[in-house]
Parts: sequence; C-alpha cells; structure tokens
Amino acid sequence: MILCIETATGACSAALCDDLRVIRVAEAPPGMSHAAHLTVIIQRLLEETGVKATDLAAVAVSKGPGSYTGLRIGVSTAKGIAFGAGIPLLGINTLTAMCNGYLTLHPVDTSSGTLLCPMIDARRMEVYNALFSADGKMVRETSADIIEATSFRDILEEHEIIFFGNGAEKCRNAIIHPNARFTEGFVLSASYLHLPSLNAMKNKQFEDVAYFEPYYLKEFIATIPRKLFL
Repeated sequence: MILCIETATGACSAALCDDLRVIRVAEAPPGMSHAAHLTVIIQRLLEETGVKATDLAAVAVSKGPGSYTGLRIGVSTAKGIAFGAGIPLLGINTLTAMCNGYLTLHPVDTSSGTLLCPMIDARRMEVYNALFSADGKMVRETSADIIEATSFRDILEEHEIIFFGNGAEKCRNAIIHPNARFTEGFVLSASYLHLPSLNAMKNKQFEDVAYFEPYYLKEFIATIPRKLFL
C-alpha cells in the first residue's frame, strides 16, 4: 500500500492506495489550514483502515509546482513519515497527478490528437502548466507562464487543448480559439497520485528523504502584509 499526500493547492487530502485501487480518501475541510489538518486526516485515514505507517510500501507526495507553503507542509510531513517508518519516499509532479485525475474522470480518445493542459494558479495572469497527450504522456515540460492572447496559439492551430485546474478559469478570456476547451470545477485530490505513484514505485524512482525538496519552479517572494501600511 502507498499513502498519497496532496497539499499543492487549496485542497488538502490524503489517500491510501494499493496496486489495484484507491482504498480510501480523507479530505480536510475546504479553506482550512493545511498545517492544522494534514496530520489529523492522515491519522484518521490510517485508523479507519487499520493500517500502520510501517505497513506501507511507500509514501508519495505531490512535489509541485504549486503553493509554496502547501508544498512545504506536504513534503515535510511525507519525509517525516518515510523516515519514521523506514519506507521509500516518492515525489510526484503535481501536474502529472492532475492529468491522471482528469483522465480518470473524463477519458479522452487517444487517437483524437487532443492535448490536456492542467493549470495551477501562480497569481496574477501567471500559471504553472504542462501539456500531456490523451494517454497521459507529458509532451511539453512544466513551466510558469504569463498568459496572453497569443499563448498556445501555435499549438491550438493543430490540436484541441483541454484546459483545467484552479489556474485555468482566469485564462478563459485570454485564450480564445475554437480548439480551446475549458473544464470547470476540477479539484485536485490525493487519489490522483495513485497511478503515478505505482509507476514511480515500479521504476524505483525514490527520493532522498534527507535532501528532497519541493519543486517550487520559481523563487518564493515574501511580501509585507498590506495592513502594516494602514
């Protein structure tokens, strides 16, 4: 069994998976602090299933890109569990997990040439994104892009692209093309790490528990709270 942890966006969840299925998912209340709830939902998940950390084959965590604070909380927790239980740590690209989740919910004809573009909000008009084929293979690497009217224009001339995730909605009015499709309401879940985690486990793509860090993609820039100027 693999414990999967997701904290890269505003949705905080954990899932227990085996080789065949997602056994159970535990989610924190929407909008609540990841730091306050992550270990609580993990403990509840393990208690409800009668599983101990030492029973696990590995712990997988969404490694980014995403929220700086959220990633730090998720990775720190996963590293603690992996170290304490003496089990491998798996780091899963968040956009890969999103693509897997979308295809689980909305299968796409692999012969259609349709591409999938998961997007994570990076504030203002910037998004973290990558492109995937309909069989889940990454065809354009993860990047942080400021979205403009010309974004994806060359690719949209030849392929339909499905945009989804918490960064996609703000791009709807910028990316206008007959081949651009937007899916609303997609919420990231730890259960979407299931297949990517199994693949990482099979290929022995383990992270160094001591030195593994989240995939922030861009530097964190601290700002002074606006209320200090009042």
